[in-house]
Amino acid sequence: AGAFDLLAACPGWLYAVGIARGLVESGQCKRVLSIGAEALTKIIDWNDRSTAVLFGDGAGAVIIEAVPEQYGIKSVIMGADGSGADQLHKRAVAPCLPSGTPLSETLYMNGREVYKFAVRVMDTATIEALEKAGLTVDDISLFVPHQANLRIIEAARERLGLTRERVVVTVDEYGNNSTASIPLALRDAVADGRVNVGDNLLLVSFGAGLTWASSVLTWGPA
Repeated sequence: AGAFDLLAACPGWLYAVGIARGLVESGQCKRVLSIGAEALTKIIDWNDRSTAVLFGDGAGAVIIEAVPEQYGIKSVIMGADGSGADQLHKRAVAPCLPSGTPLSETLYMNGREVYKFAVRVMDTATIEALEKAGLTVDDISLFVPHQANLRIIEAARERLGLTRERVVVTVDEYGNNSTASIPLALRDAVADGRVNVGDNLLLVSFGAGLTWASSVLTWGPA
């Protein structure tokens, strides 16, 4: 089996799902293992409470293969805007910069700007994914957002008009696991019996870069 890395920060796993879907639909692959894994505590500045209290380590994986037409991945949206890269990124050690000042190799986030970006893009990416899938918010059984922080999740929930019972929240248990957060949240929802055959799930993520992704899928039988 072939293997490769894909780097798109927090939406990376949804990017991988989109690529895996294309490989299966094209017939190039029969099954694809899509893994989202992070070890963010290695690049955290523990004196920076704007990041140290949020980010955690984690990993999640799924196997993607062909399923009956009524089930499976209905849409995948991927986007990026490099003009906002300075708002959320990992600083590199760069003594060769014109300023001559080396940067620390830690995660940097402008919380206020990222919040505004996240609330906006989770709304637009959701609408785009739903339209591409031919569904509406009322058709969604469960919303599985990127677990950045509770304020962003709550803002997205309110804008979509969803009840709290229809939203998966794990940030209080695991923190922000970046690209691993949605597969981890999805795993917990399945284990808790919150996902049933025929349910439409909405997945949305955003992250450094700045990047974002969304997907709608219909849960099938095991």
